[in-house]
Amino acid sequence: MIVEANAKINLCLNVIGRRADGYHDLDMIMVPLKLADQVEITLAQEDRLSSDDRNMPLDNTNTILKAIQKMRSVYGFTQRFHVHVQKRIPMEAGLAGGSSDAAAVIRGINKLLELNLPLQELLPIGKAVGADVPFCIMNCPARVQGIGERVEPILTNLDFSVLLVKPSVGISTKEAYQTLDFTRCAHPACDRTAAALKKSDFSALCDSIGNTLESSAFTLAPKVCELKQRILQAGFEGVLMSGSGSTVFAITRNEKLLKEQAALLKQDYPFVEITEMKKTDCEILL
Repeated sequence: MIVEANAKINLCLNVIGRRADGYHDLDMIMVPLKLADQVEITLAQEDRLSSDDRNMPLDNTNTILKAIQKMRSVYGFTQRFHVHVQKRIPMEAGLAGGSSDAAAVIRGINKLLELNLPLQELLPIGKAVGADVPFCIMNCPARVQGIGERVEPILTNLDFSVLLVKPSVGISTKEAYQTLDFTRCAHPACDRTAAALKKSDFSALCDSIGNTLESSAFTLAPKVCELKQRILQAGFEGVLMSGSGSTVFAITRNEKLLKEQAALLKQDYPFVEITEMKKTDCEILL
């Protein structure tokens, strides 16, 4: 069985504050992209991972194995799996590559073993694996709150292209949160972003995007700030860092600008990708 593991971007990411347990309360607007890893799941004698990307960890630190082990402990099945991942989503990019792979395996096992569990029932499994996994299980435009466990699908008819650019530097999610200065960081209003998506208002969407974590990420990796400024100066309608970085994305309806700038950026950055928001029938999830 082959399952797509879609990348995501955060159109709005507001870190509300630190909790007593060390986690952070979040308010986010997230959308899946057509850019995706291909995850192949087959029955095997033992759990095993493989990938065409030699940098992907294949031990128990990988979220895929964590997801399999969590599902097995909750649902009691005994089957083992070989999971092969063809990577297209870069790591340490803020695009949820690892989380999406884990979510794809959760959805895939649910189908392969004919567990027939609704996606909402799989969200606690996702939460136990990682903060972005519940969203990646739902895999549709959504407002995501709490530490990532509350996922509310958003219906939208918006069409726009997405330019993804990742510099060679990566940013640790843990460091981005740990070094966040709440006296200086921005707190974007995700209500505005959600309203723009629901109204399919592209101009309002571009005006509303924001990310609290840019504050700490730009300090940790100034080259990410430089990249954002370069893309802004090129004339894109909306530009933002995704998640904890280090990918910067631009949203646009100007195909000429998109192709011209992608070609120029490919001369200076290792990962440049043109994609778009993945269309999903959220109505069946509401």
